[in-house]
Amino acid sequence: MNFGFTDEQLALAATVRDVLRAHCPPAALRSERRPAWEQLATLGFFGLLVPPEAGGLGLGLADVLPALEETGRACLPGPVVETAVAAPYLLPDNPKLASGEVCVSVVPPGQAYAADADLADLLVVARAGGLRLVAGESVRLAPRPGVDPCRRLFEVSFDASEELGGSAAPALRRATVATSAQLIGVARELLAVTVAYARVRKQFGAAIGSFQAVKHQLADVAIAVDFAAPLVHRAALSVDRAVPAVDRDVSAAKAAAGEAAVLAARVALQVHGAIGYTEELDLRFWLARAWSLSAAYGTTAVHRERLRAAVMADDLRRYP
Repeated sequence: MNFGFTDEQLALAATVRDVLRAHCPPAALRSERRPAWEQLATLGFFGLLVPPEAGGLGLGLADVLPALEETGRACLPGPVVETAVAAPYLLPDNPKLASGEVCVSVVPPGQAYAADADLADLLVVARAGGLRLVAGESVRLAPRPGVDPCRRLFEVSFDASEELGGSAAPALRRATVATSAQLIGVARELLAVTVAYARVRKQFGAAIGSFQAVKHQLADVAIAVDFAAPLVHRAALSVDRAVPAVDRDVSAAKAAAGEAAVLAARVALQVHGAIGYTEELDLRFWLARAWSLSAAYGTTAVHRERLRAAVMADDLRRYP
């Protein structure tokens, strides 16, 4: 069987990558809140998962996984996952989603703050009684400290809201897998930047990339990413096909992707040294994104616990 992505899926990712390289360079992360969003909307990126009857393409999550990875690799600011992935399932009848005219932020169950809520036209807030839809002009936002300067956090309060019917689970599963794909992209970029730096940075007359200790750490990151990426792909297929073990696969993907990205961040910081913390180096944006996304839609510890419970609840007699 061929488990690789199709030419069409890879071509979509390549197109998104070209747009992000042109309109979301590292310099834009310092001055813009939503660089490249207008260009991605023109491309139809925000309508990829929107049903055809609502003006979208109606693709599956697995189809857009490589493109989502590119948004992580570019450290694209803004509520990308919430608008492009969660909103088509939370607000399937909204005619403005496909064109990218509406920006959506989400407060998932168990999460205190909304990321990039100040950019959102609509907010979906999970409450004990269900999901509430809040218009951007009706919400009160209180900034809260966060590790990621390009993913600002806000406490949300409101008086007027609209009840959303249905379950939030399908949208949250997809958002979790999409966030995992972004983490893979972040990890790949951190690895590439760190390898390039290790080739040119010299100590004791030799490039530090020639030192065995550095080689081993970079190899560990490469292995972690290569092991996590197929789990994310599997989770996307499980979500698209609604397999019985979908929650297990989603948690496996998020845990592995989060661990790979955090490991990539730690090794990148160790190889770069103290310069990795500095304001002048763009590396700090990807470090912060790895840390912030690893906690989004459930931390690694939460998903490992869910995975353990799912495995232990299964029929273990099949295993030797």
